[in-house]
Amino acid sequence: MSPPERVKAKAQAEIRQLFEESPQRVFSGQELGTVLAAKRGDWELPSNWGTAELIDFLMARMDLSEETLRSEKYPGKVLYAWGDVSPFQLAQAVKPQAYLSHGTAVFLHGLTEELPKTLYVNAEQSPKRGGGQLTQGSLDTAFRRQARTSSYILKLNGYRVTLLSGKFTGRLEVARMPGPDGELVEATKLERTLIDITVRPVYAGGVYKVLEAFETAQDRVSVNTLAAVLKKLDYTYPYHQALGFYMKRAGYDPQRLAPLSKLPIEYDFYLAHGMKETDYDSEWRLFIPKGM
Repeated sequence: MSPPERVKAKAQAEIRQLFEESPQRVFSGQELGTVLAAKRGDWELPSNWGTAELIDFLMARMDLSEETLRSEKYPGKVLYAWGDVSPFQLAQAVKPQAYLSHGTAVFLHGLTEELPKTLYVNAEQSPKRGGGQLTQGSLDTAFRRQARTSSYILKLNGYRVTLLSGKFTGRLEVARMPGPDGELVEATKLERTLIDITVRPVYAGGVYKVLEAFETAQDRVSVNTLAAVLKKLDYTYPYHQALGFYMKRAGYDPQRLAPLSKLPIEYDFYLAHGMKETDYDSEWRLFIPKGM
């Protein structure tokens, strides 16, 4: 008999119920193997079934489908979707514990109406020790160069999925929120998103797009929360100077900026890496693109 015919009707109903009630809609093969190991006895599945047989059954009799993400440089990724899922859900599932971030989170928070064609997914690094002592010389050298960008790009149904390896934060300020079609995804909260795109504007379309996000978020952002999250992120570089500049340029009430303006300003800083021509904002001691 084929695998589907060897599963009892009662077990088939229980299998469907399990997947229908699960908040997770996208699975790796390994995750489906874990389900098989946990439920084989309850569902009275054949003892010789492996993950491949379970997948064959779920695709033949249930609502599971296979989705393949391809890369020109890295190994592709095969995922399994239960029912209708969006590219945002598939992208998030590329790595365990990953979440949507940067320009994708900007879109999810309604800070831009431009539908993204690149989906940014952050899979955090393991914890590492601090970056050492900061000096003006080391800061200047670092920001004269172009920012390093991820080359881990996967293609998915007309989208580019860019996998980022952000610093370890323990998934700080990550929450479940609705995607464009009402589907649930995990992404950075508003204040964390604004910090992330300040740190890496290249992943949000550049500094002018970042400024637009700050303008749109003006009535929703809590500067106290933003400053608290920035402190927890514990960056070596003084990103509060860039955050303060964006908010000033976006027209925030100066009194609202107190949580940032009270922080020490000890160095000249840069709004972005690799700027060719610059102007200088003396209030925030910040080099910005010329004419901004």
